[in-house]
Amino acid sequence: MRDRRFLHSSSTGHLNLGAGHLSLGVCDYPEHVDPASWPEHARQQRALGLRFVRLAEFAWSRLELRPGEFDWAWLDRAIEVAVAAGLQVVLCTPTAAPPAWLVEAHPEILPVGRDGRRRTAGSRRHADLSSPAFREASVRITQAMAERYGTHPAVIGWQTDNEFGWGDTAQSFTPAAQAAFQAWLHARYGTLDALNEAWGNVFWSMEYGDWTQIPLPGQAVSASNPSHLLDFMRFSSGQVAAFQAEQVALLRRSSPGRFVTHNFMGFFSAFDHYEVAAGLDFAAWDSYPTGTLDALSEWQLLDGDAARRYARTGHPDVTAFNHDLYRGLTGAGRLWILEQQCGQIDWAPSNPLPATGAVDLWTAQAWAHGADAVTYFRWQAATMAQEILHSGLLRHDGTPDRGAAEVAGIDPARYPSAPVRNRVALLHDYESLWLYGAQPHSQHLTYWAQTFTYYRELRRLGVDVDILHPDRPLDGYDLIVAPALTLMTPERVRHLRLAAQHGRVVFGPRTAFRTPTGRAAQTGAGSPLAQLTGARLLNFDSLPAGMSQQVGSYRADLWAESYAAEDPATEILHRYADGPLSGEAAVTRRGLVTLIGAHSPELIGEVLAGALRAANIPTVNLPEGVRLSRRGEVTLLQNWNAQPVAWCDLELAPVSTTFLRTAEVQARAAPHPTASTPAPSPAPSAHRLKEST
Repeated sequence: MRDRRFLHSSSTGHLNLGAGHLSLGVCDYPEHVDPASWPEHARQQRALGLRFVRLAEFAWSRLELRPGEFDWAWLDRAIEVAVAAGLQVVLCTPTAAPPAWLVEAHPEILPVGRDGRRRTAGSRRHADLSSPAFREASVRITQAMAERYGTHPAVIGWQTDNEFGWGDTAQSFTPAAQAAFQAWLHARYGTLDALNEAWGNVFWSMEYGDWTQIPLPGQAVSASNPSHLLDFMRFSSGQVAAFQAEQVALLRRSSPGRFVTHNFMGFFSAFDHYEVAAGLDFAAWDSYPTGTLDALSEWQLLDGDAARRYARTGHPDVTAFNHDLYRGLTGAGRLWILEQQCGQIDWAPSNPLPATGAVDLWTAQAWAHGADAVTYFRWQAATMAQEILHSGLLRHDGTPDRGAAEVAGIDPARYPSAPVRNRVALLHDYESLWLYGAQPHSQHLTYWAQTFTYYRELRRLGVDVDILHPDRPLDGYDLIVAPALTLMTPERVRHLRLAAQHGRVVFGPRTAFRTPTGRAAQTGAGSPLAQLTGARLLNFDSLPAGMSQQVGSYRADLWAESYAAEDPATEILHRYADGPLSGEAAVTRRGLVTLIGAHSPELIGEVLAGALRAANIPTVNLPEGVRLSRRGEVTLLQNWNAQPVAWCDLELAPVSTTFLRTAEVQARAAPHPTASTPAPSPAPSAHRLKEST
């Protein structure tokens, strides 16, 4: 039986947007403005080169006035206006914003946070997915919309709901959620003896004698059992997946030939995205590069100078990571951006205006990483409610804002559709992520920080990456990088052994520390893969900020673990030179498999560069803030710096993109693989280097 996380449906026969190139669209909320402005807005949208509008995302209260009483007139007209202007439509199920009448009739739908407080209406995502009343109401509005608009010739696809889990709502702590969790555990384990053994509940006398005794985790006096937390995350993820599956089934039945997707969020951890995306035609995400920059500061991967460097563009690898993650989520190899920042946002600690050229740069990068469509958020800046300070393509007064000028200059025909084919895979697993979070052992080295470090080093070397679930087929990859694969199943062990027969594999720290129930293996952490790595874990050292372990000429910060070689064929590539691990192995290699125990970006980069060379994968040393991304026969050269940069006889304008033939990149880089110097004088902001074709 195939894992349902890796199934996707191809139902996009009706889609006819970009005629073989990138399509541009916009998120529009016509219910927020005077209907008299709709025709002019649609005309302006088409004049900007936009091909589609996304509608009805949070419009539940305007569509269903009372239970079962629908008002379609305004949405009918909004669609008619779009069609008259030559636009196509992506519709949203509006279930992320339950109306007040539903809350009044069924207050039990309101979620309870991990602090035990019941949330109120007055925002969005104020619903418990375990609530039968909410699920029934969601089915009703989804079915009604699908029946009304499912075969409309202008409707090309659907977005389910909006940003699952936003506002810390992926886990709910209601009585309904607790009862559903207990039933889920009963179905999973069958007997309480099996559950108590799986969780190790003999520890601290946590053994349960009845299913109703099992609480929801996170509200105990101290830390909850990580096995308990792991299963609660699995259960909660399953609730999101089941909610989505209900909507997908309704849309498939009443709206054949249209795509179905969902707009996920960057670096979001609270559910298994592979499971939730099952059944979608492709995944989409909401890209806000200046907002997600804060993640690097939280992980201590950016100092103050670097944070200021990227304040107006975001970091290239943060945005690229999420493009690559969501392109690989369903196995379809496709990607949409359903919300693309086009001006200042309003939800980060600070919200600077993007640099001139940033919207163009973000659009081009999305395309290069596999996006077939980019949807700008939003059309007109809201004059009401929570997002008044957030930008749109139009200002509050309806005049074009800075982002509109950049969108007007984008020629979608320059961005041809083509598959993204890479030779390097980076493995990512949400269950491993949850276990890192349950027992982090390090304040700053989170799962995301560790995984992103390996990704960033690959991108610095000019390498394109597919991000995949570890149980996906890996036979097409020459290098497989598993930075933080801490949960290990017997099936996964066999899968990775097969992968290591044809490709090189690099593992990071805390590999195979946990069994499927969240316990450590009785034979020792790391032991499930010992035959493959040829190494045995000795010790792990969580280092406070400012403390390090020397590894040759490198310094390991935050984490250091050491190994003993268990196989005569195991080579010790690097040893610790000081501290309690002095003399012990920090990096080992057995055949095609390398194991890195020291968290040192420079060391990781050096080991990855060696693995790439051994796999005959070309590398290009890139200056800070300069990146390469390949799609088809085109390589997109990007400068994310506010200053011009000279690289390989090319002068890159600030915040700009340059098109190169993919075969041309190595030829340019080969004579001067590390050349990178500031250009002698700034170029005008409007300057774009001439295309090399």
